[in-house]
Amino acid sequence: MILKTLISQLLSRPATNRFPAKYMPKSVTGFLAKVKEGKAGIHPPIPAPPKFRGKIAYDREKCIGCQLCIRVCPAKVIEFKPEEKKIRMYVARCTFCAQCVDVCPVNALAITPEFLLASTDRLSPELIVE
Repeated sequence: MILKTLISQLLSRPATNRFPAKYMPKSVTGFLAKVKEGKAGIHPPIPAPPKFRGKIAYDREKCIGCQLCIRVCPAKVIEFKPEEKKIRMYVARCTFCAQCVDVCPVNALAITPEFLLASTDRLSPELIVE
């Protein structure tokens, strides 16, 4: 039984998509361009699915400072700034559950299709939404 499964998986195509070529290092893309004559090659990036939960976007102007998003966030991503009555989000902690987006009464929070959030610094400006 296990031998049958192993052979079928070896002969089938992978279920995942290859990483978009535009984010690969030049050394890798140059190598893959040379290999393109065979079966290997660079796959163009595919769009995110319609209900994909990526990085959370925050509209400061719409925010009324109700703090409902802070109450529902299971990962404690959102911090309230009382002097401005606005919020700050630490995306590196986010589990992308989108509960904050669902609870916001004025739609100040939204889901974006952005998914390339890797960084060596968890406090980098790209990972803090204000």
